[in-house]
Amino acid sequence: MELNEQIKIETDPIYQKVSKVIPQIEWAFHAPLIHKINKLKKEKNAVVLAHNYQTPEIFHGIADIAADSLALAIEAEKTNADIIVLCGVHFMAETAKLMNPNKKVLLPDMGAGCSLASSITGKDVRMLKEKYPSVPVVTYVNTSADVKAESDICCTSANVIKVIESLGTDKVIFLPDQYMAKYVQTKTKVQIISWIGTCIVHERFSAQEIDDIKKQNPEIVVLTHPECPPEVIAASDFTGSTSGMNKYVKDNQPNKVMLVTECSMSDNVQVENPNVQFIKPCNLCPHMKTITLPKVLDCLENEKNEILIPEIISRKARKAVERMVAIGRSH
Repeated sequence: MELNEQIKIETDPIYQKVSKVIPQIEWAFHAPLIHKINKLKKEKNAVVLAHNYQTPEIFHGIADIAADSLALAIEAEKTNADIIVLCGVHFMAETAKLMNPNKKVLLPDMGAGCSLASSITGKDVRMLKEKYPSVPVVTYVNTSADVKAESDICCTSANVIKVIESLGTDKVIFLPDQYMAKYVQTKTKVQIISWIGTCIVHERFSAQEIDDIKKQNPEIVVLTHPECPPEVIAASDFTGSTSGMNKYVKDNQPNKVMLVTECSMSDNVQVENPNVQFIKPCNLCPHMKTITLPKVLDCLENEKNEILIPEIISRKARKAVERMVAIGRSH
């Protein structure tokens, strides 16, 4: 059997799944890379973890675990693989390393950062702890290991309220997303002391944009991520984490839906819900989009871009992530 024919046979079931969101002309480029990566994973006992914001050819083509930040952290710890390739951004690869200190964790592009993660440092957290002594620090998972190491517990958008209320205090420091802090404050009596970070994807959405789309599509259901500004959340029908949005669409099967979050999320959820029509407001995460199939292949072939965290930081940061994992998600 010719290699081209073998590639077609092995990748065609994947293409049938994603054909609505990837044109045939693009698939001709993706298929050989997907075939090579999947073959190489078996040879090297490697797994690929992919975040919801990854493009469909990565999310559906090569990922062994494709999910939100919390699930990636949980599943990373369960894997028996020798190598973990994290298709996401730097803080996610660090989190996978924290949960697997003895495994090799690789990131296809070391420049894949995050505006939230870069908005705060460990030094900033120490300053806040001095200003608010004895107030526990809840840190969003979208932060560096250095910041996690200064925290009492981590959280994701899927369990932030559950985590905050688990501490049994009347006040917490919540870092670093100021919009999520405002959203959480509407859901809990615990006083939130916030930071000034924002997500470059979610802060760009506007209430006017949502109102305009609702006028053009009267029956549409609008789902929003809590990293969006308060006026955007107010204009929406449902607010939740990426997994929460995914679950809403799966459970309710609305005729028409808009996910107010990163572009590729809509593509990936549409693949699993073919009867739902998706209106796609397109705000791309430039960091997530630095991860490509050629970079994944290069990273895995050459075992390059390994994530290394100093033990003094790793030990403390791991405790904050383990506490988060133990609490689980809210829904």
